[in-house]
Amino acid sequence: MSFKSGFVSVIGRPNVGKSTTINAIVGEKVAIISDKPQTTRNKIQAVYSDNDSQIVFIDTPGIHKPKNKLGEFMVKAANQTFNEVDLLIFMVDSSLQMGPGDSKIIENLKGIKTPKILVVNKIDTIEKEDLIKIVEKYHGKGIFDEIVPISAAKNRNVETLINVIKGYMEDGPKYFPDDMVTDQPERVIVSEIIREKVLLYTEKEVPHGVAVDIERIKKRKEKDIIDVSAVIYCERDSHKGIIIGKNGRKLKGIGKAAREEIEALFGSKVNLQTWVKVKENWRDRENYVKNFGYRQD
Repeated sequence: MSFKSGFVSVIGRPNVGKSTTINAIVGEKVAIISDKPQTTRNKIQAVYSDNDSQIVFIDTPGIHKPKNKLGEFMVKAANQTFNEVDLLIFMVDSSLQMGPGDSKIIENLKGIKTPKILVVNKIDTIEKEDLIKIVEKYHGKGIFDEIVPISAAKNRNVETLINVIKGYMEDGPKYFPDDMVTDQPERVIVSEIIREKVLLYTEKEVPHGVAVDIERIKKRKEKDIIDVSAVIYCERDSHKGIIIGKNGRKLKGIGKAAREEIEALFGSKVNLQTWVKVKENWRDRENYVKNFGYRQD
């Protein structure tokens, strides 16, 4: 029996459910999720493996009109993948309206020879008649090889999507061990877990001017405890106050939620220490963007 493998890039506007879909396919959380757009900032490789195939997914930042150096990095990271993979998945949500962002991405895809699948996510939120309208609208563009409706959050049609993707993979090697679900270093995963909790706990009060720098991850020799030191950077003093909260309560909540998830990741007790510091307008300063790990390959 032949073994199929290949690389798949998942692209689309912010907040259409790219990370949720990849997590659902892989069966584990490899990309952070929030209801805020542009949560994913870097290209994250997630690995799906079964008996006869291995699919390496690249979860890209949402394609949007950049407003700062960080935004420019994110869009470039997404666009770079177009010609580097075996299959492109363009994801939209259940919105009937095709916005200018969608139209721009479709225009960019027209000259790309890589096979393309359209995935319509969040179908649990619309009626069947509306779904048919969405499918017909995008089918009329004439650039998609197949269209697959899913609900990543409800795990509907995810297995169907996996089987469709397999059909575009060719005979190839196993790139990663069977038990590996992401290529992200531990420091990156830990920083992203903390950043996710900041987004979760601050709701819409703090914009995406938050970065997390992991200063130390060290296991104690005497005890089964891992010490993690992290600095949460924000762009304004007012944001710092929001993240810390009254009497430090919000930061404690962020730390507790992050620690529990990091402990599950390491399978060990974790002593997590967090600090909040201000770097004004860091998203507009290229050296800070690079220092926080947002680099082109």
